[in-house]
Amino acid sequence: MVDTEVRRRRRVGGGALSTFIVLLTVVFLGAAGLRLLGIDGTRYMVAATALTPYTTAAGVLLGCLALLLRRWAAGTVVLLVAVVLVAAVAPRAFPDSRPNGVGTEVRLMSVNMLFGQADAVDIVTAVRENDVDVLSLQELSPEAVVALDRAGLRGLLPHRVFQDEADGLGSGIASRHPLTAKTLTPPSTMRQPGAVVDLPGRQDIEVVAVHTSPPVELAGPDAWQREMAGLPKRDLNGPPRVLAGDFNATLDHVTLRRLLSNGYVDAADEVGAGLEPTWPAGRLWPPPVTIDHVLVDSRCPVDTYAVLAIAGTDHRAVVTKFVVPAL
Repeated sequence: MVDTEVRRRRRVGGGALSTFIVLLTVVFLGAAGLRLLGIDGTRYMVAATALTPYTTAAGVLLGCLALLLRRWAAGTVVLLVAVVLVAAVAPRAFPDSRPNGVGTEVRLMSVNMLFGQADAVDIVTAVRENDVDVLSLQELSPEAVVALDRAGLRGLLPHRVFQDEADGLGSGIASRHPLTAKTLTPPSTMRQPGAVVDLPGRQDIEVVAVHTSPPVELAGPDAWQREMAGLPKRDLNGPPRVLAGDFNATLDHVTLRRLLSNGYVDAADEVGAGLEPTWPAGRLWPPPVTIDHVLVDSRCPVDTYAVLAIAGTDHRAVVTKFVVPAL
């Protein structure tokens, strides 16, 4: 009778399952630690941090499973850490409170053109349908400029600061309103032009077309870290500043969080769309993540944000509307 009761109390799966759960726990804690400690050390660490929303969901499932299988220590530790991650990630799915903004509405769109191969007609159609005022383009090639103009971009956004180049190095800003080129970033691997947008009224904005180096290349994340650190902070003594483009970073990377702590808000996060992936478009592998952003000066309330499919590129375009306060 005693032996039967002992067998009933034995944990399901025995030692082999316990070992497997411990291994999963170690992997989860390692990935969670990178995010919680803000470590962007190697390209593998950067890639792991980009997957934090998936890690969070996996941690909740693993913790519940471990408790169900009576692996109390592993389950408790995993669930506690997963709850901390949930507290960091979940708010992106809910809109923040928005103050009433009085000033000029600006609609801004950003798209990575994938070596200039994105469908120009699709981009111009999106500009027209969304009544875009400012367009940030990454991986802008000379051929892409010709295609965009043939599709009618110049008629919609006649003012431009383009640094178009081959091999995915070019970027540009096009605008409905007059532009003045302004250097706002140090030299970088890919072009990151800046411009002052002369809005109607007395208030202008500064815009940077962001495209930092990919951190997961064989060369590692050093260039990416330098270029992220080189992006301009908000200038309270100057016009509102907007950074729009392909940051090759998610809201979980410490480099981007530092930038946000310097006076910006993420447009997607503000309206509850911070978990909407932008890359890779139309594929399930690698797992889709959010690396395209519009960072808006926190003085500018964000009204709307949307993600759009554009043919010919592996990035989805992002479109947002915000209010530039009157002076």
